[in-house]
Amino acid sequence: MAQIPASLVVKLREMTNAGMMNCKQALVETNGNLEAAVDILRKKGLAMANKKALCEAKEGVIAQSIAPDSRLGVLVEVNCQTDFVAKNDTFRAFSEEIARTLAADPKTDLEPARTAQVAKLGENIRIPRFQRWEVQGNGLVAAYIHTGAKVGVLVEVGAGQPATVTHDDFKQLVRDITLQIAAASPIAVSRDQVDPALIAKEKEIAAEQVKNKPPQAIAKIIEGKLEKYFQTMCLIDQGYVKKNGDISVKEYVQTIAKQLGDEIAIRRFVRFQVGETPAA
Repeated sequence: MAQIPASLVVKLREMTNAGMMNCKQALVETNGNLEAAVDILRKKGLAMANKKALCEAKEGVIAQSIAPDSRLGVLVEVNCQTDFVAKNDTFRAFSEEIARTLAADPKTDLEPARTAQVAKLGENIRIPRFQRWEVQGNGLVAAYIHTGAKVGVLVEVGAGQPATVTHDDFKQLVRDITLQIAAASPIAVSRDQVDPALIAKEKEIAAEQVKNKPPQAIAKIIEGKLEKYFQTMCLIDQGYVKKNGDISVKEYVQTIAKQLGDEIAIRRFVRFQVGETPAA
């Protein structure tokens, strides 16, 4: 039997909410592979889907910079070693300056500024990732940093007509969408953007969960589970949070588009959370 550190068992339990013995057995079966162990527990119905399963323990903040005309935006993660420094005003100001610097020139060498902050704050500082977008055509970008600066969102929404972008209802729509993304944590705008490998995995897990059901019912059950997955993970299929999920985000966007007499589309988004491992 493979020797599994207790700390790894505890981490898997935190990730899945499964029992300690079930976690240990899953890790033994996978020789300590956390991701594979999560899949085993899900197939046994002992854990829920957790796209953040492989998070690293890092501190820091998410910062943003949006151009005055809302046609360019940056979202950046800046890491430090302790939460104490993450809450420090100097560190927060540095992170916001990094966002503004990247907005002005994404090729700027950030190393001198980073090194200076390391010397000033006495902790290692990293800038592991950022996203910088410029709007093409009619549309705008917006950002939202959740309280505590541990979660940040950048979104681009497009319109058919230039006048739509200047309308207060359109601007409010975009702000609402950033809040939706922060709260509901989708992985794609629509189901056609979901990685086929993820869909295949969900089908496999669903099939394992219902393998003892009547054969004639299995296909329909799997289809239902996959639909639920899309409604949870795809932005436009999610229940709109501000309406308590009574309508979908897609329906909300369509309502505003009808009011403005235009076509509106959520083009892209990114959601950063401090410490999560970026997708490969």
